[in-house]
Amino acid sequence: MGTSRRDFLKVLAPLMTLPASGQQGDGYIADILQGIGRLGASRAADWRSRFPALAQQVNGYPLAYLDTAATAQRPTVVTKAVVDFYERDNANPGRSLHTLAKRADADYESARKTAATFINAADPLEIVFTRGTTEGINLVATAWGGANLRTGDEVLLTVSEHASNMLPWQLAARRAGATVRYLDIDDNGSLRLDQLDASLTPRTRVLSFMHVSNVLGLINPAREICARAREAGVITVVDAAQSVPHFKVDVREIGCDFLAFSGHKMMGPMGTGVLWGRRPLLDAMPPYQAGSNMAHAVGLDSADFSFGALKFGAGTPNVSGSVGLAAAMRFIDAVGYGALRDHEQLLTRHFLARLAELPRVRVLGSTVATERIGVFTFVVEGAQPLDVVAALDAKGIAIRGGDLAALPLLMRLGVKQAARASIYLYSTIEEVDRLVDGLKVL
Repeated sequence: MGTSRRDFLKVLAPLMTLPASGQQGDGYIADILQGIGRLGASRAADWRSRFPALAQQVNGYPLAYLDTAATAQRPTVVTKAVVDFYERDNANPGRSLHTLAKRADADYESARKTAATFINAADPLEIVFTRGTTEGINLVATAWGGANLRTGDEVLLTVSEHASNMLPWQLAARRAGATVRYLDIDDNGSLRLDQLDASLTPRTRVLSFMHVSNVLGLINPAREICARAREAGVITVVDAAQSVPHFKVDVREIGCDFLAFSGHKMMGPMGTGVLWGRRPLLDAMPPYQAGSNMAHAVGLDSADFSFGALKFGAGTPNVSGSVGLAAAMRFIDAVGYGALRDHEQLLTRHFLARLAELPRVRVLGSTVATERIGVFTFVVEGAQPLDVVAALDAKGIAIRGGDLAALPLLMRLGVKQAARASIYLYSTIEEVDRLVDGLKVL
């Protein structure tokens, strides 16, 4: 790029002193974030400068944070947005109450509109703010499942699923007297789509599957899967926890009925997330939980429930979290999914090539970079995964290990535990090399 690092940082400097998260600052923030893209946001060094946590040392070494699949680090623009809300607009939302309540309401609904635009929802009232993917799937399994699953029905999952997509449906099926069935994978970890049509039986009511595997990083063809389920009259739920942070997700293009994702994996605050659902389905579903703000004219034995997403927002909302999540979405938009994907693919190819140098290391899943995001799960011959995690942590390298909340998938691939490294826009070639060098001496 023709812009120097000094010029780039000069333009980004105002991000450190962003104004309040309400409407007053929206145009200003937008201008600054657009500047990131204009000034060459494809450079990881410039992206990294927005993440204070990455500047620290761990155990005497510079931190190499390779655990983004569990949770991403936060850029200053996100933490600043949360702080600004608490320092300026903190109040229970209310559009017809005092000034701070009006500001909080405007912040909250602005975040809902940002989220709707981010995933191309047709209506902001299709956006339910949640604590994350887990709560979003539980909401559907409990509210939709409770109203629609009957004895003898079937729920179709895949053996690749995270526990957060298995357990809610197992409980929902048990309550209804329904059965959970599973679509298998091949030995490379890819879904057996050749078995999908036969698995969608007349008893199948819902198909819930992950867009991207949190273990293998493999990208499932969500649009094709949803189209085939729709032809069979089956409702679809997409776990997008590992896809939304890494590439553009368009709910109308995918053609699903529900989609859930987490804020903390895409640089937003912990305890935030989104459930998107088709408006007619949300309107037809009973409330997930009840309380203030989701009902009106509450009497001793009656109430008028709100409509769309508002029906599922009982109690005081996490306004600051939603404001921070919206800031993360704007940050991703400013970086650009194209630049993000290019950077991750560069590191993915390098990572896979370096791991292939190690005869004791077995990488799970496809080794074709274009089929996956930057998630690398592996086992080291003669070393327990948690020992690998500890050894790398001693050198300042953060990865994850264990059953990765996907024990059935690991067992299908012949192991019960594994180590996992994962990259993001702030990751570097040097960090990849440090990890591989650390594995060499285990």
